[in-house]
Amino acid sequence: MLDSKKRINIKAGLKVNIVLKQDQRTGKLTSGIVKDILTNSPTHPHGIKVRLQDGQVGRVQEIL
Repeated sequence: MLDSKKRINIKAGLKVNIVLKQDQRTGKLTSGIVKDILTNSPTHPHGIKVRLQDGQVGRVQEIL
């Protein structure tokens, strides 16, 4: 399984599970297709921030 905390593993078009800002307390996951990668650093301890094709923004928890 690819590490979702490394930017190199995230590509536009990948199906991923993200946690939205408002869901960080509950950990509720939202799945979708990556449109844009918003994190510039090569890694991030809470996951790489992405924008999905439907416009939702969150941090990648799982690569599907």
